[in-house]
Amino acid sequence: MTGIEEPRTDFVMTCPDGGPVRLAREHEIGALQEIERRAGAPFAEVNMVAIAEDEPPAAETLREFVLVDRAWVWPDAADRPIGYLILGIVDGQPHIDQVSVDPAHAGRRIGKRLIDHAVTWSKAHGFREITLTTFTQVPWNGPYYERLGFTYLAAAEETPGLRAIRAEESANGLDEWPRACMHADLDTWVFG
Repeated sequence: MTGIEEPRTDFVMTCPDGGPVRLAREHEIGALQEIERRAGAPFAEVNMVAIAEDEPPAAETLREFVLVDRAWVWPDAADRPIGYLILGIVDGQPHIDQVSVDPAHAGRRIGKRLIDHAVTWSKAHGFREITLTTFTQVPWNGPYYERLGFTYLAAAEETPGLRAIRAEESANGLDEWPRACMHADLDTWVFG
């Protein structure tokens, strides 16, 4: 036994929407960008039009995640992605760069399944926590992640890499709305 927990697969179940989580494929990068565009649209309903109209990650950025096997999708029954997650490494810890689900498939816990998969990958690779940045007052952002088990980091707790991400977000105008870093302890993560 190596002391590194074996990846769990029992928490990802096939549902009518397709699944389970699988690696994204390079030819699906355009589909991931379209998911991001559709997932951004609801921000207009909460007066965050600039976010709703924001461009998705560049194809080259997504390709980098695909090539290192840290881009996962939830496919529909025809094996087309309807949700995705990309996982970076920031200051030696996994960081959810983006998790998005096509709003036509919202409410089916696809995002949670993708995050569960990222947690499993992270635990299998010996990590202890996972981080992300988010809007604190958007119901499907900060409050949602809190329900999943993430907690807010105080500014003094942010690592240099997280501070750099926040600085870039601020430079790109995202701080027009309250944003913060969050983290979750992988040992206490609740799957399902």
